[in-house]
Amino acid sequence: MILQLSGFNQLAALGMKKLKTHYHPDIKSLENKSIFTRLATRAIATQGDNILLMYTKRYEDYSLPGGGLHSGEDKIEGMVRELSEETGAENIKNIKPFGAYEEYRPWYKPDFDIQYMISYCYTCEINKELGKSNLESYEIKNGMKAMWINIHEAIKHNEKTIATSDKKGMSIERETFLLKLIAKSVI
Repeated sequence: MILQLSGFNQLAALGMKKLKTHYHPDIKSLENKSIFTRLATRAIATQGDNILLMYTKRYEDYSLPGGGLHSGEDKIEGMVRELSEETGAENIKNIKPFGAYEEYRPWYKPDFDIQYMISYCYTCEINKELGKSNLESYEIKNGMKAMWINIHEAIKHNEKTIATSDKKGMSIERETFLLKLIAKSVI
């Protein structure tokens, strides 16, 4: 419970609302578990009904550009860095808090049992034309690419992947929840 309260206090201090707390189906209890906290950012860039997303071939899904923050990194600076690296986005401006998504997921390394992740989501404006991305080797190996896509098509695609694919990753529920919320409140 201390982690949830701590996370909630962090959100309030940032002027961010908590969008959801999600527990992966394999997480039955937090009692007597070692928990690793990961802070991440997600960028929401839209133009009309289109949204800038990352398509990952390995998992057959669309996700918001973003990723983990470096130790001590400012959240907005981290969002700008991740957005630029993954998509080549340029002229990033009018950055505003959208909300935070908290999740508890299994951690498959021997040092911890559970990963507690807070994804800080920000809306922003960018140039429609993208520059050169700078993907990490695992992102390239997973077949990640940035693309503008109709948000409703992306939601339908992710819902189909959830229902029919054995390739889906752990983040697809978060991403689909966020896309539906963005479609209602931003688009």
